[in-house]
Amino acid sequence: MTVFDAVRASSERHVLAEGPVWVADSSQLIWIDVEEGTVFLGRIRGAQIEQTQRFDFDGRVGAAVPGTDGSLLVAAQDRLVVIAADGSRIDGPLIVADGVDSRSNDGAVDPAGRFLVGTLALDGREGQESLYRWERDGSLTTIDSDLTLSNGLVWSPDGTLMYSTDTVPGIIWVRDYDAVSGVCGARRQFVHIEHGYPDGICVDARGHLWVAIWGAGEVRSFDPYGVAGNTVTVPVPHVSSVAFVGDDLDWLLITTASRDLSPVELADYPGAGFLFLANVGVTGTPTTLWDCAALRGPSTQKPLNRK
Repeated sequence: MTVFDAVRASSERHVLAEGPVWVADSSQLIWIDVEEGTVFLGRIRGAQIEQTQRFDFDGRVGAAVPGTDGSLLVAAQDRLVVIAADGSRIDGPLIVADGVDSRSNDGAVDPAGRFLVGTLALDGREGQESLYRWERDGSLTTIDSDLTLSNGLVWSPDGTLMYSTDTVPGIIWVRDYDAVSGVCGARRQFVHIEHGYPDGICVDARGHLWVAIWGAGEVRSFDPYGVAGNTVTVPVPHVSSVAFVGDDLDWLLITTASRDLSPVELADYPGAGFLFLANVGVTGTPTTLWDCAALRGPSTQKPLNRK
């Protein structure tokens, strides 16, 4: 097992940086600050990340992904929102029903271009959160409805397996996935994380999973059988998400958080809330763009009926 070190690669401290996505066509990076409700665009200059644009929302944001038409699909506080290429905003469906104290969380695009997004409870409820998929006809399909903190999502390089995270119980699930039909197999436990909590995840070209471990200051890798492999150490406790970035997909980008740290802890961990890069000797898989067909579906403005 090899241990790699991560190096700070940004100049702005975030409250909760999350959701990094690499857009190959434009050599751009997307990431968010969940608590500040901001979506960022940026570029890699040498070994540094330079912010180039930002979009602000009222409330928190959970994820942002690029669309096939140059748009951005954003999981805002309680609903999906599309930022068109001209900057205008279009409301998609609600993913948190009125009166439910939850918010959107991590999301990702499946190999067929459909967007999946989960929720988390803000009031301490357990086992009642969901993972949804926005279909091309504009409807929402419920994948899971018994989660506590739906988090990182990723697919195997061949698209036949989907990995999903439930952070609080520390479980990363895996299931068979048919991208063409959208049929999901029964989920099964891939790994149970101890000594920290699993957060964002990504996959490399070999099919190995890389997991950001909140509270442990690490990114851990696992082979397709769930066997632990290499580790990246990050000089901050709250590591939130990971993605392979760069034109050759050979940098591992790591987001971190400054929240939940006391003033003394922030002084002890001056890198908390910044972005980090690590060279881990492997490359990642390309990002699938979100298929904007769902915007033309009949139900993009309908609220979610959730019990």
